[in-house]
Amino acid sequence: MRYLLADRVFDGDRFSSESVVCVDGKRIHGIIPASDIPSEVNCEHYSGTLAPGFIDAQVNGGGGIMFNNAPTAETLRQISLGHRLAGTTGLMPTIISDTPETQRAAANAVSEARTSDCPGILGIHIEGPFFDPDRRGTHKADMIRKMDAEDLAWLASLNDYPVVVTLAPEHTAPGDVAVLSSAGINVCAGHTNASYEQIETALNEGLRGFTHLFNAMSPLTARAPGTVGAALDSDTSWVGIIADGHHVHPASIRIAQRSLPEGKLMLVSDSMSTVGTDDTSFELYGERIRLHAGKLVNAEGALAGSAIGMNDAIRYCHREVGISLDECLRMASLYPAAFLKLEGQLGRIAPGYRADLVLFDDDINVSDSWVAGQHMSHPKR
Repeated sequence: MRYLLADRVFDGDRFSSESVVCVDGKRIHGIIPASDIPSEVNCEHYSGTLAPGFIDAQVNGGGGIMFNNAPTAETLRQISLGHRLAGTTGLMPTIISDTPETQRAAANAVSEARTSDCPGILGIHIEGPFFDPDRRGTHKADMIRKMDAEDLAWLASLNDYPVVVTLAPEHTAPGDVAVLSSAGINVCAGHTNASYEQIETALNEGLRGFTHLFNAMSPLTARAPGTVGAALDSDTSWVGIIADGHHVHPASIRIAQRSLPEGKLMLVSDSMSTVGTDDTSFELYGERIRLHAGKLVNAEGALAGSAIGMNDAIRYCHREVGISLDECLRMASLYPAAFLKLEGQLGRIAPGYRADLVLFDDDINVSDSWVAGQHMSHPKR
């Protein structure tokens, strides 16, 4: 048993001071007051806040590499290590619009990584290519296509781990969302020009969420609520949002947080390869993407993913948006765990949960992380 004593602990519900987290191998044994620890017990002392590790449901790259550029298990290990510097202990590597061959290679890489001691890889997020061409964003135009029967059958067969599929519901055949949902796939609307009514139809078929709210989707207007309106009007859906100061105005994040039921708004990074490195550019689809004034842009100056980690998103939501720190932490751990149907394993510091932990200071800089009980210290950058 290991005894982790921190200045304060956030267990997923509340903060406590001078508490000890007891870790037994890969699992949490419990939390007890420091005063209850016998004097002969050797505690590991840490300065800062110990909280559940962050869970990122949309990670395109990190550690200097893009998943699309090299869809292998080794790539996933590198991405996972890059994001641990930001406190992310569980992530959904995201393959953006590409060929069927690349998509299948990505799924195989996830399977291999999960069976070869890479517990931070939770599953896969397949973002595209079943999009509205006019809402494709930085996704390559010649990759966008409609879902066919072979795509549907393959996606529905992915049931060994959590899977998120982002698509434009208006470009799917009636019943396709229901087929995927029935197979256990977390289907999300994104890069879509769907009307409110089309989203309602998809919700009735099992649509589970919305990918990067406000970005690359039909907006809310007075007489056409669009995808944004449908998302904000839903009582059952999970909604991801990119809190980097570039993708979404802080007032829009506040509006979303006040509109949605508690537990339904979650932070995602939508990060690219620069996270966890000092890189200022990378290639995607053969095009150079550059980091400029804190945001990633392509040759036309359009946003191309983000350059943030989850700790940056928490910091921004707390300081710039004005959401309480405890709620920001839940948006980065407990709520994404629930979205991925892992709320009984991740997102809390509680007995039986996996020992995924993060330690950070008052500025939400991460100094240490644990994944399935495996500790790693992170030097200041």
